[in-house]
Amino acid sequence: MTGLLATVVAAGAATAVPAHAVAGDTNENGSYAFTAKLDIGGGMRSCSSALVDKQWVLTAASCFADDPEKGFKVSKGAPKWKTTATVGRTDLTQATGSVTDVVELVPYEGRDLVMAKLAKPVTGVTPVAVAAVAAAQGEELKVAGFGRTKSEWVPDRLGSASFTVDSVQDGSVSISPKSPADGAVCKGDTGGPALRETAGRVELVGINSTSWQGGCLGTDPAETRKGAVDTRVDDLSTWVQKVSYRDVFPKAPWGAATHIVSGYFTGGSAGGKRHMDMIVRWNDSEVTLYQGGDDKDASQPFVAEYQLGKPLKEDPKTNWQFVQQMTGASFGDGSDGLVVRWVDSEITQYTHVDKDGFHSEKRIAPSDRTGTWSHLKQMTAGRYTDNAQRDDLLVTWDDGRVTLHPDLNSNGLADKAKKTLVQKNTTWPYATQISAGEFTGKKTADLLVRWSDGETTIYPGVDAAGFHGEIQIRPKKSYMTNATVMGVGAFVANDVPNDVLVRWADGKFTMFPAVDAAGLHDEVRLWG
Repeated sequence: MTGLLATVVAAGAATAVPAHAVAGDTNENGSYAFTAKLDIGGGMRSCSSALVDKQWVLTAASCFADDPEKGFKVSKGAPKWKTTATVGRTDLTQATGSVTDVVELVPYEGRDLVMAKLAKPVTGVTPVAVAAVAAAQGEELKVAGFGRTKSEWVPDRLGSASFTVDSVQDGSVSISPKSPADGAVCKGDTGGPALRETAGRVELVGINSTSWQGGCLGTDPAETRKGAVDTRVDDLSTWVQKVSYRDVFPKAPWGAATHIVSGYFTGGSAGGKRHMDMIVRWNDSEVTLYQGGDDKDASQPFVAEYQLGKPLKEDPKTNWQFVQQMTGASFGDGSDGLVVRWVDSEITQYTHVDKDGFHSEKRIAPSDRTGTWSHLKQMTAGRYTDNAQRDDLLVTWDDGRVTLHPDLNSNGLADKAKKTLVQKNTTWPYATQISAGEFTGKKTADLLVRWSDGETTIYPGVDAAGFHGEIQIRPKKSYMTNATVMGVGAFVANDVPNDVLVRWADGKFTMFPAVDAAGLHDEVRLWG
């Protein structure tokens, strides 16, 4: 395989000769409109690519390498040569689609792969979805591109052909034409998509990298081999999402965040591939869900966002203007949900929350502006009892009591289930922010408390019997005095919620990954 790649890079990568499609069928019906043609250096090179976001295409890094024969290493930033992308035009003689400049390259280290940012978003073309499952040996894929054919040097239509997967390696997949007489990956097809088609759904499995080019116009007639090697992308869906989303996340008005809660709202789970999501309530009453990723990049923990609640200016009657406290919670029935306390002291449970909104609403404490629940000060949900399937609610009160309300799903907040952890005292009213987390490896969750004087403490292994020690991780008058909103979740490389998110008084938004009994470490600035 090493010999094959070394030989084919020179023959298969774009060269100084105009390398303008998969030798096979032309696409007369405009299918695969997400396949884009790249013109690099004013005709110096030509490649293919796939639109994976309205402003990003995915293609081969070798298209932009100084000397593709010596490797595909490309620097991050603006392309060395002027590059234009023609998107949504499978027939290049037509005026459909759009033509726009490529303004930035983001290569993936170790693979012949690069994300290319377009100067403006593409409209009218649906980006192709990146597959989440690897190609399997013997599977049939459709390969597309604008490269040469058997008889045309510069075809004006997108070509495609069926290929069969020969083998799958780490980072690459070897393919060969299903019909040797008709298929081949030719010059100009570099960067084009290898696609899985199932029940009408099209997914991007790989990106054309190298090929023997047997049967392509201009190839030595003695060369009969038609195999090719594509770069795998099925294991890079989060990277693709993060690159395309990274310019969006910082634009959020983080100084306006009033509440931060975490949970597995979009399909992740403890011990699973995807990390926790985050829900933010803003000061204009909008509610936003940020989907967590599945890699270890603490600087970019989220890959997409969804609006769950409209701002006041769009919905003057929105209930989210009346939020007092919020916490994410597991109710033992699939994806996580929310517990919300409103200004009239009513407490509501949403058993499921996902990108489509709030589901299974249930009132678990009555509306009463002067009754018992009007004295609630802070609340957080966590795993504080032996029931690993459902969370419990821990509450601090304005008279200094701390209570535990087990089993949110079946018992709600009934007084008969309540456990008093702290009787009335003068300390707990100064608990300004509380969050459940798992910092010490105990059988039950810990409690993170930020006090009004900036002291920050962890109470390890809180349970129905109360508190079992106290760990100070920031002293009085520390800079944690400036923390205005705080949340805990599993956002990076861990399977337990011990990453701490903080919104500061100056509007900055940061993360402390993997907090433990030794304190807060390695602060990562997400915004500001």
